[in-house]
Amino acid sequence: MASNNGSVGKWEVVKKGKKNNSSGGAKNATDKKTGSGGRKALGESNQPSRPPLKMSETVYDGFEKMGKKQNKEQVPPPVEPQSKKPSSSKPSKKSHSSSTVTPATHKTLEEAFKNLDVGDLKQQLARSQTLFPENPSVWVKDLAGYLNLNLTAPETEPTLSSYAHDYPYCLTGKELKGVIKGLIGRCSDILPDFFDHCVYTMLRELDRQSGEPLHGYRVCIQAVLQDKPRIATQNLPEYLELLRSVQNRPVKCLTIMWTLGQAGFYDLSQGLRVWLGIMLPVLGVKSLSAYAIAYLERLLLLHANLTKGFGIMGPKEFFPLLDFAFMPKNALSSSLQEQLRRLYPRLKVLAFGAKPESTLHTYLPSFLSRATPHCPDDMKRELLNCMTECLCVDVQSLGVWRQLYTKHLPQSSLLLNHLLKSWNILPPKLRKNLEETIQSFRVTNEEMRDTIESHDLQECNNLCQNLQVKMRGHGIPWSKLLMVLLVFAAGFIAHDIRSQGSFKDSTTAMYLRNSGVTAVSQQAWGKITVYSKQGFSWLETNTPYYYSECARVLGPLMEQGLENAKTAAIFISENTTQFILWVKEKTPLVIEWVNTNTPDSVFQVLAYLKELLLLLHQNYILPALAYMSDLLQRAWTNLQDSCNGEVSVSCLQGHALSFTNSTWQLLQHTTSAIKTWAQELLTRA
Repeated sequence: MASNNGSVGKWEVVKKGKKNNSSGGAKNATDKKTGSGGRKALGESNQPSRPPLKMSETVYDGFEKMGKKQNKEQVPPPVEPQSKKPSSSKPSKKSHSSSTVTPATHKTLEEAFKNLDVGDLKQQLARSQTLFPENPSVWVKDLAGYLNLNLTAPETEPTLSSYAHDYPYCLTGKELKGVIKGLIGRCSDILPDFFDHCVYTMLRELDRQSGEPLHGYRVCIQAVLQDKPRIATQNLPEYLELLRSVQNRPVKCLTIMWTLGQAGFYDLSQGLRVWLGIMLPVLGVKSLSAYAIAYLERLLLLHANLTKGFGIMGPKEFFPLLDFAFMPKNALSSSLQEQLRRLYPRLKVLAFGAKPESTLHTYLPSFLSRATPHCPDDMKRELLNCMTECLCVDVQSLGVWRQLYTKHLPQSSLLLNHLLKSWNILPPKLRKNLEETIQSFRVTNEEMRDTIESHDLQECNNLCQNLQVKMRGHGIPWSKLLMVLLVFAAGFIAHDIRSQGSFKDSTTAMYLRNSGVTAVSQQAWGKITVYSKQGFSWLETNTPYYYSECARVLGPLMEQGLENAKTAAIFISENTTQFILWVKEKTPLVIEWVNTNTPDSVFQVLAYLKELLLLLHQNYILPALAYMSDLLQRAWTNLQDSCNGEVSVSCLQGHALSFTNSTWQLLQHTTSAIKTWAQELLTRA
């Protein structure tokens, strides 16, 4: 395989008939034992680390074994014949050790990226692709090895929590990013194996006492997951087993969690799968809990739109989070529990999903079983609110509650009491749906009273009675009260008329005449009768004609317009949705393509142009504007002075006339001078 350190161009040729040393024999034996199919076993990184390979010019020459496992027939082309004199192992070791060049350690990773020779990297990758044209796994491993060898800067801690989510990949320049993206795009089929290779190599480096920085592998992992985040979630159970096997090594565990968690920054659904499959099972581990919750917080803050995460979390994953957030004295510290509780509302939205009206009934049994009388107050309040939401949103929750009622009497009494206290703010639909449920509870209570005598049953029965009273009492019945008043008034008037013999002689008529109501009523009734007769006669005459005309003229137009409006609305809706999805999908790719393929010189020219425009603006445009403003101010002042402090139309007319006269005189003088000068020339001639 290509060697990618400072002393490039040196190749080792395996010659037939030449005796190998002990290390070479061991390597060949290993090559024969190892197959080339599929991704490696995830427990490999948990094995004891092997001693460093001898006679290796770079830290990633050990990857040559993996390349030869799949390509035993591919060897570098023969070089010029060398001397066949046998050489002992000691001079060989000496010559190789003398040619090894250790890259300088940089103070910061930014400095390491700045000093990275991208041209040399391109040469190494081109040589690797020439030597192994059908083995792209060698290309990407050469890339990872070269980057890790040259990005030598101290590592702070394995999770890089104090940096941006895409650190250290965000430090790559446009040219280097283009090289990485281009190579990864050509090797898409072997990216899962390459991802595993980077993870296991990082873990093996952590086993060494003088382990080197892992920035190169981190960059490759982020570059792979940026385009294909699903690679991180293909083998989550195996990675969880690996994580538990190294649970006593926090640095290794955090490295695995960081590596898999990178997928979530580019795809919310994959990030949730990683968190639920890897980080939630170890949430109670003291050394890992802080990073797990910090990652979840960063993930939810980065993805403001939670719709892409629907369908990932269900009751099985949601209720452990509920217990961690609200149960006191659990494995989390108080600060971490408070941090998780702040994230809980968004987690609940993710759990309930896009259609809570059809899924919330599956959450009700677990909510109900946890709502015991001895439950902590905060958790009890949250459980009661969640159960009320289930009953309001999902109608099937009422049927589930009826099935669980007899086995959860204490919990049901708490829920009934909560519904009774919040009856006035419950939605009308829930109030109506509760009538049948409460009645069935009453029947069940009567049946159970003969066999069971308990305080919880009596409490539930009393609450059901109170709820039924609430259901039947709907406040002041204004309609019935008005009806009673009208009936009473009609009865009083009828009795008055009957006792006086006629309406004119009744007390009611006398009061109406004395108050003037009768006269006004008769006058109003007369006008209403006249105008009503006129209106009805006009309608009888003209309504059929105007209706037929409107139906004849506007009917077809309205039908056609309605059909066109429906068609246009459907067309616009479909195309707008497709266009929005297309823009969301293509915009990041276009931005990435522009940033990748635009040379640095273009950005430098733009920067210089910006500086030039700023220079012109500050040194020339602003002074010129200030000078013109000063001139205009002086001219206005002089104009005011010439007009005796007040600029008027007559003054402006006088100035215009004076300017015209002076211009005309100047033109006359100039013409006269030219005429005189011409005459003198002619006279001399």
